[in-house]
Amino acid sequence: MTSSSTPGPQSELQLLDVNEVAVLLSVNPRFIRRLVDERRIPFCKLGKFVRFDAAEIAAWVDDRRIDAQ
Repeated sequence: MTSSSTPGPQSELQLLDVNEVAVLLSVNPRFIRRLVDERRIPFCKLGKFVRFDAAEIAAWVDDRRIDAQ
Protein backbone atom coordinates (compact mmCIF):
# COMPACT_ATOMS: atom_id res chain seq x y z
CA MET A 1 0.00 0.00 0.00
CA THR A 2 1.40 3.40 -0.98
CA SER A 3 0.78 6.52 1.03
CA SER A 4 -0.23 9.85 -0.45
CA SER A 5 2.99 11.40 0.90
CA THR A 6 5.18 9.23 -1.35
CA PRO A 7 7.45 11.53 -3.35
CA GLY A 8 6.64 11.69 -7.03
CA PRO A 9 8.02 13.49 -10.06
CA GLN A 10 7.20 16.86 -8.49
CA SER A 11 9.71 16.18 -5.69
CA GLU A 12 12.46 17.01 -8.20
CA LEU A 13 11.31 20.65 -8.38
CA GLN A 14 14.23 23.01 -7.85
CA LEU A 15 13.39 26.65 -7.19
CA LEU A 16 16.03 29.34 -7.57
CA ASP A 17 16.05 32.91 -6.29
CA VAL A 18 17.04 36.03 -8.25
CA ASN A 19 20.69 35.83 -7.23
CA GLU A 20 21.00 32.15 -8.16
CA VAL A 21 19.51 32.76 -11.61
CA ALA A 22 21.83 35.73 -12.09
CA VAL A 23 24.85 33.56 -11.28
CA LEU A 24 23.55 30.77 -13.53
CA LEU A 25 23.17 33.17 -16.47
CA SER A 26 26.29 35.23 -15.64
CA VAL A 27 24.34 38.48 -15.40
CA ASN A 28 23.61 41.08 -12.73
CA PRO A 29 20.64 40.37 -10.38
CA ARG A 30 19.22 43.75 -11.40
CA PHE A 31 18.88 42.45 -14.97
CA ILE A 32 16.91 39.43 -13.74
CA ARG A 33 14.60 41.72 -11.73
CA ARG A 34 14.02 43.81 -14.85
CA LEU A 35 13.12 40.68 -16.84
CA VAL A 36 10.61 39.79 -14.10
CA ASP A 37 9.10 43.30 -14.11
CA GLU A 38 8.73 43.12 -17.90
CA ARG A 39 7.33 39.53 -17.69
CA ARG A 40 10.07 38.31 -20.06
CA ILE A 41 11.25 35.36 -17.93
CA PRO A 42 9.15 32.57 -16.36
CA PHE A 43 8.82 32.98 -12.59
CA CYS A 44 6.62 32.10 -9.61
CA LYS A 45 5.42 34.43 -6.88
CA LEU A 46 5.38 32.84 -3.43
CA GLY A 47 3.98 35.57 -1.27
CA LYS A 48 6.46 38.42 -1.61
CA PHE A 49 9.21 36.13 -2.92
CA VAL A 50 10.06 35.58 -6.58
CA ARG A 51 11.32 32.11 -7.46
CA PHE A 52 12.32 30.41 -10.70
CA ASP A 53 11.93 26.76 -11.71
CA ALA A 54 15.38 25.60 -12.83
CA ALA A 55 13.89 23.43 -15.61
CA GLU A 56 11.81 26.35 -16.94
CA ILE A 57 14.87 28.61 -16.96
CA ALA A 58 16.85 25.98 -18.90
CA ALA A 59 13.99 25.69 -21.44
CA TRP A 60 13.72 29.49 -21.64
CA VAL A 61 17.44 29.77 -22.45
CA ASP A 62 17.17 26.99 -25.07
CA ASP A 63 14.23 28.79 -26.73
CA ARG A 64 16.43 31.85 -27.19
CA ARG A 65 19.36 29.95 -28.69
CA ILE A 66 20.42 31.19 -32.13
CA ASP A 67 22.06 28.51 -34.23
CA ALA A 68 25.13 29.23 -36.34
CA GLN A 69 24.60 29.39 -40.07
